Amino acid sequence: MKVTPKSLSTVILPAIRKSLLELGSATKVELSEHLQISFPTISKFLTQMEKNGEVISVGLDKSSGGRRAKRYRYNPDYMLGLAIFLERTETIYTIFNCAGEIKKQGKAPSVLIDNGIYTLTKFIEKVIKANSSKISSIAIGVPGSVENGRIFYIPGYEQFQNFDLKGYMEDSFSIPVVVENDMNAAVLGFSYNNRIEENQSLVYLYSGQNGPGAGLMINGDVVRGSTFFAGEISFVPQYDERNFSQALKDGSNSSQFTNFESNQIDAISRLVATFTAIMNPHTIIFCRDEVEKEVIDKIAIDSAKYIPSEHLPELTISDWKQDYLYGLQKLCLDLMITNSVANLKGVEKS
Repeated sequence: MKVTPKSLSTVILPAIRKSLLELGSATKVELSEHLQISFPTISKFLTQMEKNGEVISVGLDKSSGGRRAKRYRYNPDYMLGLAIFLERTETIYTIFNCAGEIKKQGKAPSVLIDNGIYTLTKFIEKVIKANSSKISSIAIGVPGSVENGRIFYIPGYEQFQNFDLKGYMEDSFSIPVVVENDMNAAVLGFSYNNRIEENQSLVYLYSGQNGPGAGLMINGDVVRGSTFFAGEISFVPQYDERNFSQALKDGSNSSQFTNFESNQIDAISRLVATFTAIMNPHTIIFCRDEVEKEVIDKIAIDSAKYIPSEHLPELTISDWKQDYLYGLQKLCLDLMITNSVANLKGVEKS
């Protein structure tokens, strides 16, 4: 492949951004040594980034006998990210800068019904205008299965079925977009916020407003499956002619985690045993809005009926909505930092 200034910028620019955000500040020499990139190249990029306002000079280092080195830090407010998750009853969003600092968080009416795609587009357009077009990446979470930005399984929301939400939004706003399943984002957010070690495996269980789902992480990586259908636990067969969703509904009208009668405890315990036998995860996470510690203790006791207790994972409780937003924020930040389109024309032409 022919190496061009533009192709170089797709590698060097994200590396400089990530390094400055991690290090806090650095000189050109320090960045050159840290990234193993030549001093003239680092100097060229930093000069243009400073001109654009993406990096800020924070003064000169003390002299060690020669010329005092100029120290730089990244301007975290140069770019902003927008994370949105779509629920049956509401739309929750957060705006944050490159350092992950929250600038605004709020709620809006649900866009999953009644001209949802149009309403969502107008909402994003309004947010971008209100933030002086600094929104540089968008992460959207949906209660459905997603393959490369296309929603292919989202029961109850027909207008989003088989819809390329990523492509549509990128065409509309010329901003990089990532679309993710809600449970995948939640398990990623739990791991990210709690600084879970990369070799850990997690399962996040939630029933929510749209029926049961799971987010799976093995050795630090979110598992989406060969057809991006991993985590659709409603279909897991458990009893004669009954799957997990049907077992939860037994005796009630809801497949949500609600009354926790003996049949629901048993169904969830069987699912815990199934995940233990297949994945042997370190932790299974439940939503604190759905499950209390007393219920967790019962599930642990019942799970031991189906599998040796020494192999059972830790069962814990967390804030699902916050984990969901953390996960979307992580995806959005990664997209923002790796986006090389952020006005380095001065470098590309030189």
